[in-house]
Amino acid sequence: MGAQKSKSSKNGKMFAKNQNTQCEPLRGEELNELKKQVVVRNGSVVLALAMKGMREIPDHLGQMNELQCLNLSHNYLAVLSPALWKLENMVVLNLWGNHLTYLPKEIGMLKSLKVLFVNTNHLTELPDELSSCTKLEVLSLSDNCISSLPMTFSNLNKLRKLNLSNNHIIHIPSCVYQMHALTFLHVGYNKIESIAESVQQLTNLKIFIVEGNKIHNLPNTICFLKSLELLNIDYNSIHTLPRDLYMLSNLSRIAWNPMDKGLHIFHNPLCKPLPEMADKGLEMLMNYLKLYKGQD
Repeated sequence: MGAQKSKSSKNGKMFAKNQNTQCEPLRGEELNELKKQVVVRNGSVVLALAMKGMREIPDHLGQMNELQCLNLSHNYLAVLSPALWKLENMVVLNLWGNHLTYLPKEIGMLKSLKVLFVNTNHLTELPDELSSCTKLEVLSLSDNCISSLPMTFSNLNKLRKLNLSNNHIIHIPSCVYQMHALTFLHVGYNKIESIAESVQQLTNLKIFIVEGNKIHNLPNTICFLKSLELLNIDYNSIHTLPRDLYMLSNLSRIAWNPMDKGLHIFHNPLCKPLPEMADKGLEMLMNYLKLYKGQD
């Protein structure tokens, strides 16, 4: 969370740069040198250009239409070259740790895209056109300045993993509740004040992380997410837990380690059930909630 960007550069003819100049577009012989770096990994054509000190994307990259995975992470990219939009076979695009303030609408031209990392940039919004990438399965937008998402993102019906942590979100965007294929949702460390009742639509959700927000109560409809294996609500302002929480039978324990499956409820001002009840373990907590409901 909030990891610092690693910014390093390597000397070399292809991406040599001087402190006062940007990288020059590749000439023909340099394109051939670039192609020598392409590898086939797990059946995919991969080019790794991470940590090259790049300030712009070479125009010749657009001629490498065979590319399926492109890693441009930890560079100095402030804008994306039109060359990218020619890579119609692109499946994985990694833009992590650059200086991007926006994504061009042309990103919607990458119809084969399944995985997109744009975390740790300076994005404030996203284009509607990204919703045209209907094959997207993984979208990581953490550590930006995003406060909302376009409603058209509800069209991303194959999206399984969405990371919106460490942004400026106050309300979980309504389009997220319509991403019914989601199994992983991370909205931790934002400014979220509540979770909508419509969270019950995310019936495939297995991991839901909302730690480090300003949530006071959980909707009882969260108890319909019976596939949940990890629910992290640490570091909020939650006073009470839903009475039907015991229905989440896949939450195997009260967890301490952030990576552990189970129910994370510490660092909240719990009143009901009593904090001591939570400290005694999940079975005791769930039994208490069942009993408490039976007394209504």
